[in-house]
Amino acid sequence: MSVDVERECWAMRPGAGVGPLRFEMSPAEVAKALHASEPQERVGGPYEQEDFPDGVKAFYEAGRLACVALDAVTGPQVFLSGFPLAGSDPEQGHQFLLDHAAEHGNWVLYTPDDSVSLTDLGLLLRSQLVGEARLTRPLFVKEEWLESQYFRDHLPLEAVPG
Repeated sequence: MSVDVERECWAMRPGAGVGPLRFEMSPAEVAKALHASEPQERVGGPYEQEDFPDGVKAFYEAGRLACVALDAVTGPQVFLSGFPLAGSDPEQGHQFLLDHAAEHGNWVLYTPDDSVSLTDLGLLLRSQLVGEARLTRPLFVKEEWLESQYFRDHLPLEAVPG
């Protein structure tokens, strides 16, 4: 079951980014690409995080874009082989990724929180609590960042409000 809301559709570019965002962009370039003068919120820490309107979060490593997280309901929609990555049932999403990996020879990685990723596509599918339902929330990550032990152990990806 997926959330049926009208939302912007973005294209996934494995290893390069998603929508108008390209890995290695500076925070200023990300804001410009999203047509935002600046983010709604900035969070420091090992990975700098910027929250933008319309359900987009940008994570930086050393001041360069390394990960983009899209909200399950308000973020742009991205499709992989016709499957909606944002706002779907998490069990269906995980099974879709496993089936896709088997069919296309993708590398599968399970994270400590039981999320599934296709590392060669730089795609991590997490779940987000929305009201009382859990829905899929896609993250697009530089492959080398996704495969790093630090990332897997710490998942610098905030607890997501419903």
